[in-house]
Amino acid sequence: MSTKHEGISIAEKPPQAKPDPGLEAKKSLDRIKNKFIVMSGKGGVGKTSVSVNLSIALSKMGYKVGLMDVDIHGPDIPRMLGLDGLLDLSTDQKLSPKKFSENLSAVSIESLSVNKDDAIIWRGPMKHSVIQQFIGDVEWGDLDYLIIDSPPGTGDEPLTVAQLINDAQAIIVTTPQEVSLADVRKSISFCKAVNMDMFGLIENMSGYTCPHCGDTVDLFGTGGGERTAKDANIKFLGKIPFDPQVVSCGDSGKSYQDEFKETPVTKAFVNIAKTVSKS
Repeated sequence: MSTKHEGISIAEKPPQAKPDPGLEAKKSLDRIKNKFIVMSGKGGVGKTSVSVNLSIALSKMGYKVGLMDVDIHGPDIPRMLGLDGLLDLSTDQKLSPKKFSENLSAVSIESLSVNKDDAIIWRGPMKHSVIQQFIGDVEWGDLDYLIIDSPPGTGDEPLTVAQLINDAQAIIVTTPQEVSLADVRKSISFCKAVNMDMFGLIENMSGYTCPHCGDTVDLFGTGGGERTAKDANIKFLGKIPFDPQVVSCGDSGKSYQDEFKETPVTKAFVNIAKTVSKS
């Protein structure tokens, strides 16, 4: 039996049941060994740079890594990894993450937007739906690590991650100055309120070493991150020095760790990745 619409004959088929988004997300998550959400209490602390470089460091150790950008209003992951174009559909009609390397792939709302300059004006329920699709409708495959880059603060996106990925652990990023540390304490309070395990805290932009004289200048103070971690009884994962080349590489879509293999910043990310891999 068939029906006709504007001259086109369409065979009638029984309605197909839509896949349960929750079930699809669970199937996808069951294939991922470790999930970490990278958070910060405020913007400007280099959280996305930490997400990118931690993912690269883990992938260089031979682990299969997925990087999921849930910063819906400010998605920077594709730009920082030099990933162009839109996401493709896999053979089973799921979205294929963008490959950065053999071991690292990424998904971002930016890779679904034709016009990158269009503002995304969404309320909480829409963000929840998109993040659920990023989990269940993406062909992540078997991963050792899923690193989730969250926007600053404790709003819809980290709350959705806490609701959908109940075994996600938080890595909190701060800088040494007190205004940043005060906001970090709010992130710690958030994790406790939603029963999210806190894996540890990273102090970013922790001092600048002059390439000419070798002296170190504490641009934003020193030791605040370590003290905050101790007070909150969470693991201090380490300090990442300030290096202007991190910004330059991010802006140009180059891997800092490939361009600058022996710097204190690269060594710091390798050490943090080793700590993460031992968890």
